[in-house]
Amino acid sequence: MSAPEQAGAVEILFQHQYAFLISKIMFTASDLGVFDLLMESKEPLTSVTIAERLGTSPFGMERLLDACVGLKFLRMERKDNQALYGNTDISNLYLAKSSLKSQYHSLKFSSEFIYPGMQYLADSVREGKSQTDRLYGISGKDWSGALNRSKSGLQKMFMDAMHAMWRLFGREMMAAFDLSRFPLVCDVGGCTGACAKEYISLYPNSTVTILDLPEIVEQAKNHYVSSQDHQITFHKGDFFKDPIPEADLYILTRVLHDWADDKCVQLLTRLHKACKPGGGVLIVETALNEDRKGPVRCQLFSVLMLLLTEGKERTSSEYNALLSAAGFKEIKQKKMSFYDAFLARK
Repeated sequence: MSAPEQAGAVEILFQHQYAFLISKIMFTASDLGVFDLLMESKEPLTSVTIAERLGTSPFGMERLLDACVGLKFLRMERKDNQALYGNTDISNLYLAKSSLKSQYHSLKFSSEFIYPGMQYLADSVREGKSQTDRLYGISGKDWSGALNRSKSGLQKMFMDAMHAMWRLFGREMMAAFDLSRFPLVCDVGGCTGACAKEYISLYPNSTVTILDLPEIVEQAKNHYVSSQDHQITFHKGDFFKDPIPEADLYILTRVLHDWADDKCVQLLTRLHKACKPGGGVLIVETALNEDRKGPVRCQLFSVLMLLLTEGKERTSSEYNALLSAAGFKEIKQKKMSFYDAFLARK
């Protein structure tokens, strides 16, 4: 390896070694309200002004702001020998808590739930199983259910994170295929109803039933779905044990990656039996390349699944095999901007 190649390799190692700092800086600035303050101010502000308004030390705030400039979350200009800070477009759109597309809650869940668990990654690799029992006393075999039944505030944090994600990608995924022939829909594990809202917006003659645990349904009714969303109804239950509502189409957004293959086939088989003639299932996941060499975000998600659940990320052929084993056919796939959509017929 030549000297320039070694320097490049060291730079890559440095970037990866300290990548955790980026996520922490991004969340901290968002949590403190930096991006909201600058978005509301309509003009650049000094670090001293920002610190005064947010109740922090000027010394600490200046360090945080400069890091955000380097990461291109903020822009900085100098005027009269003073540094003035303002948001970039990415911060106005995704990091300000008041933005409709804000990913603040997703950052919060990553920072406060996922990040502490990474200290047990080596144990997950050695043992080949989830470590959530050590972290939160939550079984990896039903981590989402146990999390949603917990009294520690994790349930609301998780739901807020899911809501933020699907407000960003939900419409694109619901529009991946022409689903107008499916007027009666069941969103399995539909959580906050974000995807259900996008579905009825795209297909106004449809109705969507959200099937989820009783604790999730109550939270969704109280915080996410209003009485004006009359085309959305709820069905409380465990989709592995309780009756599945009849529907033309079942939607599974990032559900199967939480579960082992046998549980996935069990769930899909239950949906196939409940599905109306001519109906189908829409699956949204991140699919690994067939050679498993990427995409890297999917590989990283799969490591998280090892740490948190009994599931994993899969290739397209593996998802096709699960669907076929449950009796579904005519499987189609579309690769979207971030996720993959699979549509299969009964």
